[in-house]
Amino acid sequence: MHLADLLLFLLAGLLVLCHGQVDPKHYHQGHTGSPHQEASSTGEGSPSLKIAPGNTVFALHFYHLMASQSPGSNIFFSPLSISVSYAMLSLGARSHSQTQILEGLGFNLTEMSEQDIHRGFQHLLHTLHLPGNGLEMHMGNALFLSQDLPILPGFLNDSTAFYESKLFLTDFHNSVGTTQLINDHVKEETQGKIVDLVSHLSTDITMVLVNYIYFKALWEKPFVPSMTTTQDFHVDENTVIKIPMMLQDTQHHWYLHDRFLPCSVLRMDYQGNMMAFFILPDRGKMKHVEEVLTPEMLTRWNNLLQKRYFYKKLELHFPKFSISGSYQLDQILPKMGFTDLFSKEVDLSGITEERRLRVSKSFHKAILEVDEVGTQAAAATGSFVTFMSAQHNRRVLRFNRPFLVVIFSTNTQSIVFLGKVVNPMKP
Repeated sequence: MHLADLLLFLLAGLLVLCHGQVDPKHYHQGHTGSPHQEASSTGEGSPSLKIAPGNTVFALHFYHLMASQSPGSNIFFSPLSISVSYAMLSLGARSHSQTQILEGLGFNLTEMSEQDIHRGFQHLLHTLHLPGNGLEMHMGNALFLSQDLPILPGFLNDSTAFYESKLFLTDFHNSVGTTQLINDHVKEETQGKIVDLVSHLSTDITMVLVNYIYFKALWEKPFVPSMTTTQDFHVDENTVIKIPMMLQDTQHHWYLHDRFLPCSVLRMDYQGNMMAFFILPDRGKMKHVEEVLTPEMLTRWNNLLQKRYFYKKLELHFPKFSISGSYQLDQILPKMGFTDLFSKEVDLSGITEERRLRVSKSFHKAILEVDEVGTQAAAATGSFVTFMSAQHNRRVLRFNRPFLVVIFSTNTQSIVFLGKVVNPMKP
């Protein structure tokens, strides 16, 4: 079987940390992390399942904010990758700053301890890295530190043990060399898909935190390339474009048309522990569907789309496309409760004893490519099993207008990618 040309790549959370004068103490080499101590079990009660509800809350909060700011634009990001970056950063935050980060990520600190959160992410990363047939996923973190910055060994030990972070010592006064070091590392880890991420770095930068995801998957039911044809896609009421449309007309799929909401929902499985929901609102009903896009609704759809009644032969028309998303998190996250992190009020004294350390910039970039052989996957669990049914006479499903994409890791129940395709020809 050929490998999918589908590639989903993401670089999330480029965090540029700035501060004033640095104590020129010798750098402490205290960054040797311990191996995973968590079992690889993903059953009920596993550490990664404990953080899944918080990850979902953050994912949808971020999506709704982006949808309200740019209602007519493509949206694509990895909430999980952003969460990993900032959960890791919280290891070095103290007092109210730490609380803001963890609560901003969707966690209720009266119900879950800081240790449980970090152990959950540790187990999640370990689970995602387990080998799977037809599925390749790699998530990683890298710390680029000033060689003059006195980093506390506890932060280095914890970031390595919980988040598998790699450490690079660099001279930020050499802007060209540091830029190349970061860009080369990102290019290598994303299989050459993300290049020239950083164009220039100011001399007051002392730390860069990078998180990335590389994802490549195969459909369980691939499309036949010879059946792909050029068809219309209705971007909005006044805009129609031509796109390559894939076709399957003999396969059975999990799908439903919501009896009470104006949308159809298609579940597409990947080889491995991933699957996707593609949510197709009825014409002109995108905003209505977005308003009810909640954790409970995802759970509801997922429960229904495990019942044999919704597994039927379908004539499926699905676009072949590529989209990307680029976000400046230091402008977005303060609207989600991260009010201190990008100000002088932040306390990152757990990273270094220099208390003027602060976050100045943070970027998130993502790319999604979908073709006949592979694409993204998603799944969730829940308890609601009523109020919906497939329309008996509706056996043709055409994704020829804007739709939503939700990609899940089935064994950790976390949303890995989330987005909206408004114009599939606009990268």
